[in-house]
Amino acid sequence: METTPLSPQRARTSGRLGRRLRVLLTIPAAGLLLSGCTLPSFGVSKGVTKSSVQVFHLWQWFSVGAVIIGTLVLALIAYAIVRYRRKDESAIPKQSQYHIPLELLYTIVPIVIVIVLFVATLIVENPEVSNPRTDVVVNVNAFQWGWKFSYPGHAVVVVGQTTQSPTMVVPANTNVHVNLTSTDVVHGFYVKEFNFSRFALPGVTNQFTFNAVKTGVYSGQCTQLCGLYHSLMFFKVKVVSPTTYDQWLLANRNVSAATAAANATALQNNTYLTSQSTHSKEK
Repeated sequence: METTPLSPQRARTSGRLGRRLRVLLTIPAAGLLLSGCTLPSFGVSKGVTKSSVQVFHLWQWFSVGAVIIGTLVLALIAYAIVRYRRKDESAIPKQSQYHIPLELLYTIVPIVIVIVLFVATLIVENPEVSNPRTDVVVNVNAFQWGWKFSYPGHAVVVVGQTTQSPTMVVPANTNVHVNLTSTDVVHGFYVKEFNFSRFALPGVTNQFTFNAVKTGVYSGQCTQLCGLYHSLMFFKVKVVSPTTYDQWLLANRNVSAATAAANATALQNNTYLTSQSTHSKEK
């Protein structure tokens, strides 16, 4: 069966269209690969608290919606480029002033999408600031460059700085209320698996409540540039069963208080020596 060869002009046109299509397909694919985005989590932790699980699902829907809308927009742009490209250099394309149904469509649909996203965000974010009543309270104090976890009514205090990474122990399936403060500058309380971050501000007490549903040890860190050893300002959150939590409180009641006092004294001494050394160098 014989095939009719393409004319040189048609071959050139076909080649240009092929190159354009390859570019249109390569750009979004390269963007997806270079973003380092993991599917289906889209780079976010699946969450180990009640609210963080909801945040994870909300982020998934946001990301899926963004991919769908972005793909639709790129497809429409590609269609317009190919369908309405100028074929005759001397011809003027047909001019259209109004298209009421289309204009209503691209006005109403984005408004509906924004309303849906806004309502979904309210439903998910409201529990983050609800602060339900609970008997489990932890006072978290951030300082340069460490963390102090105090348990009111139990005389248990955990302090650690720089490479010590102190551990905040909390019970699972229990509302844990946190009073977050800062001694000196702005710090950030962040736990990746909680999908949660909150400022620690000097002179201000930020309050929040979380409920961890999975036991385990989860890493946290300061997220605000707070000085020389900001990069070493880590901590851990250890989620245990309520029984283990009660046992831990009893076992660390006096030991933690004594250790915290010793650490606080050592920290003050180190700060004083550092300031004296700096003052001497300046002289």
